[in-house]
Amino acid sequence: MTSRRSLPLPLLLPALLITGLVAGCGGTRPAAPAPPAAGASAAGFPVTVTNCGVTATYHRPPRRAVTMNQHVTEIMLALGLEKSMAGTAYLDDRIPPQYEAAYDSVTVLAEEYPSYEALLAAEPDFVYGGFDSAFDAKEGRGRDALAEAGIPSYLSLEACPSGPVTMDLLEQEIRTIGRIFGVPERAERRIAEMRGVLAGVEEKVGGAEPVTVFVYDSGDKTAFTAGGAGIGNDMITRAGGTNLFSDLPKAFGDVSFEQVAERAPDVIVIYDYGDRSAADKKKSLLANPALQDVPAVKERRFAVLPLSSTVLGVRAPEGVESLARQLHPDRFS
Repeated sequence: MTSRRSLPLPLLLPALLITGLVAGCGGTRPAAPAPPAAGASAAGFPVTVTNCGVTATYHRPPRRAVTMNQHVTEIMLALGLEKSMAGTAYLDDRIPPQYEAAYDSVTVLAEEYPSYEALLAAEPDFVYGGFDSAFDAKEGRGRDALAEAGIPSYLSLEACPSGPVTMDLLEQEIRTIGRIFGVPERAERRIAEMRGVLAGVEEKVGGAEPVTVFVYDSGDKTAFTAGGAGIGNDMITRAGGTNLFSDLPKAFGDVSFEQVAERAPDVIVIYDYGDRSAADKKKSLLANPALQDVPAVKERRFAVLPLSSTVLGVRAPEGVESLARQLHPDRFS
């Protein structure tokens, strides 16, 4: 799999432009999809969504959506929209058991990103990308190119935040997709479920002494870690931890292992994805000379989260719970 470095989450992109509804990312020029009848719209429509500098007006729910990147695919599946999907692409890890049957009913267009031609062959009326790389203009999948073909596109809000990415933004994302597909009540139910999970974690770890945390995503000469602007930072805080690199003013960035040693984390959180296993990452950290006096290494205190639990998707609240259990096992016994 392609590493996270090639799936950037840029922070200081243009601020979200919200028009009428909650922000979302839609097509550039066309009103999409086409009205069901001349001048008519489906019940609850039209829906106009603007953000990331792109606007679309939907006269009915999309019927042939294509998702690219796992976390946005799982948002669709969590809202019961698999029958509205014409295809999907690019997994980072395993689909959760509760979504497996729905996922298996959707055509997989490519192991990673499909070509522009393969994308068009699916005859989509909506393309939903999780990372900027989903709409790589150099690969022919740019949003302008899709718009010229009459296909609206939507990019996860994580790629165009106006500030730090948090669970509030996740709620906004889910609400927007719910409105576009005409299932706002499903979106609200899902949001209520997520809030319930997070409230349960808060009840468990409330009052606990925060555990200092260093996130290890990847890297050998330097460490690619979570900064203060990404959802990982919010997750660590909610799980009863303190991100030692929250002062890094972006979602992700490189730091030296000497810096990690200086800040002396109690726990190292490993992001698990791609061709390099979490066990292999742990082994390299334990063998790193610069980290030998770090408490987390000396005491072998590691936590592991799959990649799809650390991005703006429906797994994030469960990721907070999983992390809290690993940081404060005594609170969950």
